[in-house]
Amino acid sequence: MTQLSGDLLGKQEPTRHHLLELQGIDAYYGSAQALSNVSLHIDEGEIVCLLGGNASGKSTTMKIILGLLHPRAGEVFLDGQNTTRLQTPQIIRRGIASVPEARRVFAEMTIEENLRVGAYLRSSRQEIKQDLLHMFEVFPRLAERRRQRAGTLSGGEQQMLAFARALMSRPRLICMDEPTMGLAPIFVERVLETIVAINRTGVTIFMVEQNAELALSIASRGYILQSGHMVLDGLASELLNNLAIREAYLGQRVGEQKARDA
Repeated sequence: MTQLSGDLLGKQEPTRHHLLELQGIDAYYGSAQALSNVSLHIDEGEIVCLLGGNASGKSTTMKIILGLLHPRAGEVFLDGQNTTRLQTPQIIRRGIASVPEARRVFAEMTIEENLRVGAYLRSSRQEIKQDLLHMFEVFPRLAERRRQRAGTLSGGEQQMLAFARALMSRPRLICMDEPTMGLAPIFVERVLETIVAINRTGVTIFMVEQNAELALSIASRGYILQSGHMVLDGLASELLNNLAIREAYLGQRVGEQKARDA
């Protein structure tokens, strides 16, 4: 299991409150509605997953949180402060980082340069240097290749770089868009272990995923989107173990599960 320093990430005694909240979000691309009256909340210290198929509105929800798309109706709150109309850099300064879909590392830049990009809003060179060294301790594979171009890494190694880059901003909340997408099975478990390790340092995780079983296996709670509507939410264990829910909303046939369990 990857070990992360709580001191690096400013871990504090847990305080249960809504770190992030979306209330009644309507979002559009031109005249096409992508989200309708979507509400959710994420408490400090949780891993929360947002599930749904293609075109369900998952990535749009992530864009709303990050300020990449502004809703036509509804509001977004971070620590009780309205961030609905803020631009992305302002939101990042308030403690949110992103691990985008398909990693999106800067392929022509070195690993070290990618990590420094993650700290571009920070001013203390000494602290950035310390955090950079710590990322190389946490992710030794990156340390071995620190001067190698990021585009030459495997998919799993690029995902680790994306995690490390996000951590360089010292976030309170990391939004992850399909973190296991396109990875070889050998890397998927490692990625999930790393997400749990990051969360244990005190960083809250909001994870958009198509693979419901993987996401719910590490999450505290889950939400299910269908065609832009929030259709269900609950404890991850309840969503994972309810076969009717899995068939109705998560695309898994009850008969398939029974056969697998037999």
